[in-house]
Amino acid sequence: MSKRIYVGNLPFSASEADVRSLFEQHGTVHSVNLIEDRDTGRPRGFGFVEMDDEAADEAISSLNGQDMDGRNLNVNEARPRR
Repeated sequence: MSKRIYVGNLPFSASEADVRSLFEQHGTVHSVNLIEDRDTGRPRGFGFVEMDDEAADEAISSLNGQDMDGRNLNVNEARPRR
């Protein structure tokens, strides 16, 4: 099984490759999806990463609150859409 992880407070300069390499330190990353503003195409400062369950749990506990380019990441398990 895999888990979807919410990653918030990302620096606007962060690319999908940056986020992928950060999370790959904890296991295999299946996908990275950074959310952009529909109108401007600019990053909105958050996204989602999909990883295997164990790797996801380790990444969440290790990366939540970690500094990335001067911003403390908010990392937790993504809640299902309503």
